[in-house]
Amino acid sequence: MKQTKTRQMVFAGVLTGLIIVMSSVPVLGYIPLGVINATIIQVPVIIGAILLGPKYGAFLGLVFGLSSMLKNTFAPNATSFVFSPFYQVGEYGGNFYSVLISLVPRILIGPVSWGVYRGLRKFIPGHLKETASLAAAGAAGALTNTLLVMNMIYLFFGESYLAAGGGAYRTVYGAILAIIAGVGIPEAIVSAVLTALICRVMLSVMRHG
Repeated sequence: MKQTKTRQMVFAGVLTGLIIVMSSVPVLGYIPLGVINATIIQVPVIIGAILLGPKYGAFLGLVFGLSSMLKNTFAPNATSFVFSPFYQVGEYGGNFYSVLISLVPRILIGPVSWGVYRGLRKFIPGHLKETASLAAAGAAGALTNTLLVMNMIYLFFGESYLAAGGGAYRTVYGAILAIIAGVGIPEAIVSAVLTALICRVMLSVMRHG
């Protein structure tokens, strides 16, 4: 039991380090797309949740959220104020809601992914059960991040987010939907594929090792 706990902590440490590296190295974890960054940093969070459980997943999500806040503070773009309470551009600045946007969706990635994986494994029949459950968990984790982040931005910052982004869209929610479709869906697909591929190998090693 003690050995298992030690292995879990070591693996969680490795994933924590990976998240920090991905958040620090340009275009490795955050891919700049003008006023928004696409990301695959949710993948280590999802993998950690599936392999280690929802508590570890929530912790890794917290690390992800803190890395996002720091990146948007020290390497900002036009709308970084929605993720960092310490950044201001012109008349637009971050606040307490920026902290919520950075942390809450990311903390929930792990528990949601774990719940989807465990739930679907009970209902999907056949030999594709594992792969389908893992892929669905990967997509669910990524969409949890995107949907919560973008809708919280709409709720707490609205017009200021639209204005700071250059007013490329006619309505605030038009901008939100465009980002969900253009960034969130590709992120979900990538997360689904990577989660299924990596976790299948890791689960096999853990079960037979």
